[in-house]
Amino acid sequence: VRIFRRRMPEYPEVEALRRNLEEVVATFPIEKAGPAHVATLKTYEPPLRALEGRRFAGAERRGKNLLFPTEDGELVLHVHLMSAGRLRYAAFGERTPKAPAFRLTFEGGGSLVLTEGGPKKRAKVGLFSPAAIEAELDHLGPEAAGLETERLGAILAAESRRLHAFLRDQRLVAGIGRAWANEILHQARLSPYALSTELDQEEVERLASAIDLELARGLELRERGASDKRVYRIHNRLGEPCPVCGTPIARVDFEEHTIFYCPACQTEGRVLKDRRLSRLLR
Repeated sequence: VRIFRRRMPEYPEVEALRRNLEEVVATFPIEKAGPAHVATLKTYEPPLRALEGRRFAGAERRGKNLLFPTEDGELVLHVHLMSAGRLRYAAFGERTPKAPAFRLTFEGGGSLVLTEGGPKKRAKVGLFSPAAIEAELDHLGPEAAGLETERLGAILAAESRRLHAFLRDQRLVAGIGRAWANEILHQARLSPYALSTELDQEEVERLASAIDLELARGLELRERGASDKRVYRIHNRLGEPCPVCGTPIARVDFEEHTIFYCPACQTEGRVLKDRRLSRLLR
C-alpha cells in the first residue's frame, strides 16, 4: 500500500488516499482500536473500543474528511488530517512508529496508523453514529470537484469574498485548501484578491473549469505517487518562471498561509501587497 507523505492534504491528496485504503480497510475485522493521543481523539462516547470486532465497509470522503463506516451501519470513524497529519496502512510486520497519534489494528496483523509532524497536534480522530457525523459535517458546502458553473456562480454572488479566501472556506465549497487555491486561480487567470461578487460570467466559467481541471490533474498525479515538486506548478514556486509566460512567481505572506501567483497571468503585472501592510489590494 502506497505511503502518502504529502503536505496540505486537500481533495486530490485525500481522495487518492481514500481510494488507496478503500479495499484494504475492509479486508479484516478490527482487533484493537487505539491508542490515540489525547490531543488527537475528539470524541469519547462511543469509546474507540466499540469498533473492536467490527469490520469497516470501506472508506468514504466528505471535503477533506475521511470516513470509515462499519459494515453493520452503526458507527463511523472520522479522520481529519489537517495540514500535517499522515495516514497509512501498514502491513503485518512492517515497521511503524512506537507512539503514533492513532493506531487501529486489524485481525490480519495490518494497521491503520496516523502520525503528525511538528509540535502542534491538530489532526482529528473521532467515533460517531451515522446521524452524529452527518450533523458534525453539516456545515460543509458542496464538493468543489464537479461543481457546475451555475451553482458556483450563485455561491460566488452570495457574499463578497477575495477569491483565495473563498476557495479555502469549507463552508462555501469543500475540499480546496491553500495549495490548490493557488493552482486553480493561476489556471483560471484570476487574481487571488479579486472579489467573488465582481466576476463576470466568463470569469465564473473559467473558475469552474479551472477547479475541475486542477483537481482532476492533482488526483491523477497523486494516485501515481507524484511528489509535490511534480504536482505543483505555482504553489511553493517563488521566483521560478511561470509555466505559461515565464514571469517569476510572486507571493503574499500571511500568518497561516501564503498566496503564490503570477503577476503577468493573474494581476495584469501588479504586485500584490499584504493587506496588513498596504491598502493596495489589486
